[in-house]
Amino acid sequence: MWALKGKKEYLTVKDLQNILDSCKLHLSQIDEVWPNIYIGNVTVAQTKTALVQLGITHVLNAAHSKKGSIGNQGFYGKDFEYCGIPAEDSTHFDLDVYFRPAADFIHKGLKAPHGKVLVHCIMGMSRSSTLVLAYLMIYQHLPLEQALHRLVKKRAIYPNRNFLALLLDLDLQLARKKKKENKCQIL
Repeated sequence: MWALKGKKEYLTVKDLQNILDSCKLHLSQIDEVWPNIYIGNVTVAQTKTALVQLGITHVLNAAHSKKGSIGNQGFYGKDFEYCGIPAEDSTHFDLDVYFRPAADFIHKGLKAPHGKVLVHCIMGMSRSSTLVLAYLMIYQHLPLEQALHRLVKKRAIYPNRNFLALLLDLDLQLARKKKKENKCQIL
């Protein structure tokens, strides 16, 4: 939301897609998108030696139990803490019910000694990036537009239209909450 000639202008899914389209990066297996937060694909997520080399301590699988993305605490053992979210990259999946639990897991991982978090799905473009954006909005207090601009500078991402709409809803909820909190502080 930005003030424009005295009026509020709200972002649309199309506005967000235009930001995503501005990304000139090529998709890689893994990228650090925020200090100690990585987004990657399933191949790197299932290569424990690579994760150890990167110093990853926590793995958030946004495609848990989906074909090609099998992971659990047993697979990762004592070297990593694991969280699996059975998300589908579809126009009907309600990923927003996982925004807070995923953000909490990422936050917990970053607070751990030497904590580094990998968030992945199959390709590392839609589900995983949506959950990282939600974390940045919830814990880093970044508006969606700012969070999106920061991520596209670090990784080629492309959340689907449904996920973008859910993030817009989260952005509005957080803005209303902030406005209400600021109003209470003034009184």
